[in-house]
Amino acid sequence: MIIIISIIIIIVIIATLFITLSPQFGGSPSKQKLAQFEKLDYYEDGKFSNLMPTNMDMDFTEAIKMLPEFFKNDPTRRPDFELPITHRDSMELVKKDHSTRLVWFGHSTFLLQIDGKNILIDPMFGEVPSPSPLLGKKRFSKELPITVEKLPQIDMIIMSHDHYDHLDYGSIRKLKDKTTAFYMPLGMGAHFEEWGVDSSKIHELGWWDEIQADGLLLALTPARHFSGRGLNNRFSTLWGSWVIRGESDNIYFSGDSGYGPHFKQIGEKYGPFNFAMMECGQYNERWTDIHMVPEETAQAAQDLQAKTFMPIHWAAFTLAMHSWTDPVERVIAKSKEINQPVFVPEIGEFIELDKNLVTGRQWWLEPSSPSIQMISKQ
Repeated sequence: MIIIISIIIIIVIIATLFITLSPQFGGSPSKQKLAQFEKLDYYEDGKFSNLMPTNMDMDFTEAIKMLPEFFKNDPTRRPDFELPITHRDSMELVKKDHSTRLVWFGHSTFLLQIDGKNILIDPMFGEVPSPSPLLGKKRFSKELPITVEKLPQIDMIIMSHDHYDHLDYGSIRKLKDKTTAFYMPLGMGAHFEEWGVDSSKIHELGWWDEIQADGLLLALTPARHFSGRGLNNRFSTLWGSWVIRGESDNIYFSGDSGYGPHFKQIGEKYGPFNFAMMECGQYNERWTDIHMVPEETAQAAQDLQAKTFMPIHWAAFTLAMHSWTDPVERVIAKSKEINQPVFVPEIGEFIELDKNLVTGRQWWLEPSSPSIQMISKQ
C-alpha cells in the first residue's frame, strides 16, 4: 500500500511540475485585461461564455464509459494509405501575380494569399495536438505541403482559439520572427507573449469587433465553443470565427463551433461569402453543442450565404470516435440534398477563388479513386 501511495504521489508531483514549468500551456491574461473583460456581456465570474445555452457538462460516469471507446483500436479512424499531398515550392508561394488562393494543410490550417498578403490561419504544423507527444496520436500524413522554414514572410497570423489542434507552441516559436502581426480573440495574447512574441505585434478582438489590417477588413465573429490549455483555465480566453474581406473576395473561417443562430446573423451582417471554411469533424453525440455534425455544417454554410464552402477540421488527427471519412461523406450528401455547393480539395492543392471550384476525385477513399463532380455556383 505504501508503495502504491508513493507512486501516486510521484505521478502527481511530476504532473504538477510539467504543467507549471512547460511552456506549452502558455500564459494568463493580466489583471488589467481581466478588468476590461468584466465589461463584456459574454464574460461573467472570470469566464467567457457562449451566446446561447451550451452543454459542456459530462459527468464522471459518462467520461469513464467513453474512455474504452475513445482508445479502441478502430482502423477506420485513420487512413490505411498515404494521403495524397501536393508539395509546394517556396518560390511559387513568393509570387504575387495571382488571384486570391489558399493552401490547406489538413485539419484547420491554411495559408491564405489575398491582395498580395500572406496570411496563416490557425497554424498547427506539429505532429501531435497535445502538450506532450506522449498524450496524443500523430498526424495522418508524414509530410506537409511545405515546411514552416520554407514558408514566405507572413504578413499576419489569424487565430480562432487556443486549443492544441489550432494553437501549437512549436509552430508559433518558429513563426514569430517571420510574422508581422497576430490577430486573435481576447485573452489569447498572453500565450503569445509567454512564447516570445512582441506585444506590439499582437491584436486582440472581441465578438463583432472589426479592424483594418493592411488593407483588409478583419472581423471576429461569434462561435459556439470554449477555450483552455490547462486543467483549470477553461473559458479564460475567447474563441471565435473570422470574416476576411479583401478588394474582391469575402471569406469566412468558422474555427470550431456548434450549430446555432449566429451563422445566420453573420451571414446577414457580412455575407454573402464567396468562400467559407467550415468545421466538419471531431464531433460526437456527447458534444454536439460545441462541434457541429456534418449535416449542420452544410446548413451553416447556407445560413452564411456562402457561394462555396469546404469542410475543415478533418483529415489530419483522430480526436473523436467517428471514422476519418465520415465527415466528408456525410457533408457531401447533405450539401447535395439542400443544393449547397461544397468543395473538397486535396491537401496542398491551390484553392484559386477566381476559378470554378470542382472536387477532382474522391482522394479520401484511395489515392487512385475516380473523379466526381461537385456543384459550385457560378
